[in-house]
Amino acid sequence: MPSIRARRRSRVRNAVAAGGVVVRQRDGKPEVVLAGRHADATWVFPKGTPDKGEEIEDTALREVEEETGLKVRILRDIGTTDYWFAAPGERVHKFVHFFLMEPTGGDVSEHDHEYDEVRWVPADEARRLLSFDTYRDILDRALVAAREAA
Repeated sequence: MPSIRARRRSRVRNAVAAGGVVVRQRDGKPEVVLAGRHADATWVFPKGTPDKGEEIEDTALREVEEETGLKVRILRDIGTTDYWFAAPGERVHKFVHFFLMEPTGGDVSEHDHEYDEVRWVPADEARRLLSFDTYRDILDRALVAAREAA
């Protein structure tokens, strides 16, 4: 009789990341920065994991600057989103803290190697390009916050 291998329960862990939605006005309309990978046609907002002992706001600033090539400043917190994903032997519940940001310098051509392309995109186009509903929700939050900050 063939053996039946018992299915092991995956370990569950929480993870934290932080990032930002960088917004500017171009001809009276909002544009945002998106980061993309060509291999899987994924478009997202820049984000990343805190270094040991790093405050969440500092993580967001560092990750956005590294991944976009832009110097930015935080205007306000626009909330947290969460999602689940599978990793070898575990399920991860990731919480991502997002901030509304404005550019203060730099250039998207200076982005790091993590993404194939980083570019400014009109907000309505960003809505179509973004790969996940959670990011579309963050876009909505950012645009409301940007209007309130103006």
